[in-house]
Amino acid sequence: MKRIAILTAGGDTPALNATLFGAVQQANELGIEVYGLLKGFDGMISPRLPHVRLNPLFSTIPELDPCQGGTIIGASRTYINSEDKEQLQAVAGRMEKLGVEGLICIGGDGTINGMQPLSEYFPCVLAPKTIDNDLGLNYIDEPNEWIRDENDSIHDGYRHATMRDTVTLSEIVNYVTPGYATAVFVVAQSIERIRTTAESHRRIAIIEVMGRDSGYIALGAAYGQPDMIMIPEVDLDYPKIITRIRELYDMQKHAVIVIGEGVQDAEGQLGAKSQSVDPAGNIKFSGAAERLAEILVTELGDSYFQKNRRHDAAKSAIFTRKIGHTQRGGRPILFDRFYAAQLGGKAVEILNREHNNYLATLNWCPEAGFTLEELSANKLRDQNGIIHAREVHHSLYSEQRFQPSELGRQYFAPIFQNAIGHEDMEAIKCLFSPGNLLTRYQSFNVEMQKRIRFLD
Repeated sequence: MKRIAILTAGGDTPALNATLFGAVQQANELGIEVYGLLKGFDGMISPRLPHVRLNPLFSTIPELDPCQGGTIIGASRTYINSEDKEQLQAVAGRMEKLGVEGLICIGGDGTINGMQPLSEYFPCVLAPKTIDNDLGLNYIDEPNEWIRDENDSIHDGYRHATMRDTVTLSEIVNYVTPGYATAVFVVAQSIERIRTTAESHRRIAIIEVMGRDSGYIALGAAYGQPDMIMIPEVDLDYPKIITRIRELYDMQKHAVIVIGEGVQDAEGQLGAKSQSVDPAGNIKFSGAAERLAEILVTELGDSYFQKNRRHDAAKSAIFTRKIGHTQRGGRPILFDRFYAAQLGGKAVEILNREHNNYLATLNWCPEAGFTLEELSANKLRDQNGIIHAREVHHSLYSEQRFQPSELGRQYFAPIFQNAIGHEDMEAIKCLFSPGNLLTRYQSFNVEMQKRIRFLD
């Protein structure tokens, strides 16, 4: 191939620019021109097809910094309607007119679904990213275990019917996605800071983290040493939870609880999905942390805290915090920067071999460590053609301890044991540079605006 295009779609993650950087560097080695399409699939829909050259003269543009969070070519949650053949043909025509022979999409499951109809017109490859770490499989035949069940509202009419009891770490397909490690880093730091408030004021803190139906971020929050972790894959057992909270509070006069935003009880309540949706069409959650706080206020009552020599009512003794979008922003840590760049380069390699509708994957085994592989996107789909968010396998979580299991701790080790580099610590020191007081933030959008070109 002589010229390819690349886009970033869906929600932003800290490692998008690193993925772009790795892809462009590999393209430089292969003598391939790379055009960055602005604002994801939204840019493809535009008749003017706004784009930038990311490697003029096969040299990476200086604005493309792998240490910078976000994406210099913008992202959106707009997707192309797979049923709109006229629009698809128009997009294909624009790409042909631009001289593009293939497309790399950087994203998660929404992006891979958006890529699918385009792959019928020109080769497409996905470079994975998502802070949720839910793009992949616990084992290769897992998609065949999903069945349609209209009574299962948790997964929008689908049910994981026969999950295997055990899994080995080397079986996991796409072991970890770029963006996840940085999100866990942010969450763990936040827990440490919230802990001191809870401890000092003898309160119960409930911290809600992202992840939708997948509990990987919540489980990774164990690095911040919360007392209890609740993940969406396990229905809440209120008596067990209340008993454990009482034990903790009686002993240490405070407790810190981490809860995934998609956590539900057996009746589908708590973090239940609302009627509203985000721009990507994902149904929003109504607030798991707030609902759990209400339940604890009722179950524990004012008298419990007064007995523990507090003068506050239960409602004052229990507070909630959402870490929110800080999980998906800012500078990526070393692990994400390195492997995001590797996956971007792998995607270019796959596309250059004209493999279509594939994704680059990062796998792991004890003997070889992390390795770059590739997988047909159809391997992720169930019998109905649906790609489901990867769940935390139950063998990675201890329901009795509300913490990662022994296997869960083994899962995290290769990701986080060297996840932070010396340069990350240097970047923190630069926060208080005197220059920050003299100049305002310099957005890469200003310089990138000067590089934008349009289809004639």
